[in-house]
Amino acid sequence: MTRNVGIVGGGHTKWGVREASYKDLIQEAGKATFEDVPDVTPDDIEGLFVGSVQPERFAFQTHVAPMVAELLGVDVDSMIARTELACASGQAALRYAWLAIAAGQIDTALVLGVEKMNLPREYTPEAQTSMANVMDREFDGVNGFNAPPYFAMVAQRHMHEYDTTREQLAQVAAKNKTHAANNAFAHFQKEVSVEDVYDSFELSPPLCLYDCSGVTDGAAGLILMNEEKAREVTDEAAWITGSGQTCLGSNSINNLPSMSAWPQATKAAEQAYEQAGIDDPVDELDVAEVHDCFSISEIVEYEDLGWVEKGEGGKFIEEGRSELDGDIAVNPRGGLLGCGHPLGATGVSQALEVFNQFRGTVEPERQVPDPETGLIHNLSGSASVHSVMTLARGRP
Repeated sequence: MTRNVGIVGGGHTKWGVREASYKDLIQEAGKATFEDVPDVTPDDIEGLFVGSVQPERFAFQTHVAPMVAELLGVDVDSMIARTELACASGQAALRYAWLAIAAGQIDTALVLGVEKMNLPREYTPEAQTSMANVMDREFDGVNGFNAPPYFAMVAQRHMHEYDTTREQLAQVAAKNKTHAANNAFAHFQKEVSVEDVYDSFELSPPLCLYDCSGVTDGAAGLILMNEEKAREVTDEAAWITGSGQTCLGSNSINNLPSMSAWPQATKAAEQAYEQAGIDDPVDELDVAEVHDCFSISEIVEYEDLGWVEKGEGGKFIEEGRSELDGDIAVNPRGGLLGCGHPLGATGVSQALEVFNQFRGTVEPERQVPDPETGLIHNLSGSASVHSVMTLARGRP
């Protein structure tokens, strides 16, 4: 029999190009997390799960989970792990913590996502070539398929098949970056118009600079507890109601099932919706943090998460259905386009955003009106893996 699990608190570093080291970011996020839940101390933590993608290359450090425990003064009683699933590493850490508590193995867990991506100038080539490792380096990497060219091809194909427009892509970027302008921890804090997106540097057509997420340093943490303990420390927990994760037998780009659709996302969403008892996500979801690593990603996700029919994602943004007062408020923290994308921290930050939206502690300019249900979504690699989690306020 599984147990109900709630997020009871969390904390953030400032995201951006930071002088702070990898260890500094860990300590900043850990301090903020424990300060947010004063009734929970490092002594209460039984399980520690660290999402971090490439500390070996960005921070020249491996075996990082025990290092996090040491830096935060946590003596782990039962379970410790670092998760690596490219851009979904943070949500993977959160998912494992949830499963461990739901299974009764532990009662209280700390999840921390962290990435230090901006290195001193002498190490810039190391940092710039590291992201190619996320693709299949032997096949995709040698042909220049890092992230921007791949997602540009997705955009080109989607535009060809469904008449998606350049303006619709720019509307995604403008929406999310404008949300980030009202987010104290976001990397990019400037309101952006559709015209600003057009005018930004053309990177990989049709994608311009503002269509792409940033290279960002940052960390975020969460504390999870079983229902009994969670209710002892807060009456504002965000309850995890469902989770799905799929990889449909592909990794390299030439083996993906489509260049304009992600059936992996559909299957992961269906798994999460079934567990959460969600029949109509557009009607039943209030807020969502989806993986907008590039503007086209959010449009494809509108479709493949089951919110609109295939090919109608562009209209979803154009008609304002993903605005704060729309059908589903999408990426009110600013998403990856506005907050930046410190790889291992993103999924943790998304869940923290939904939690803070539930308890009404985000900036008023980006507060979703009275949200009761939420979703977080991550893709990783060449969109070969998709992870989805649903949350609810006030009820497990």
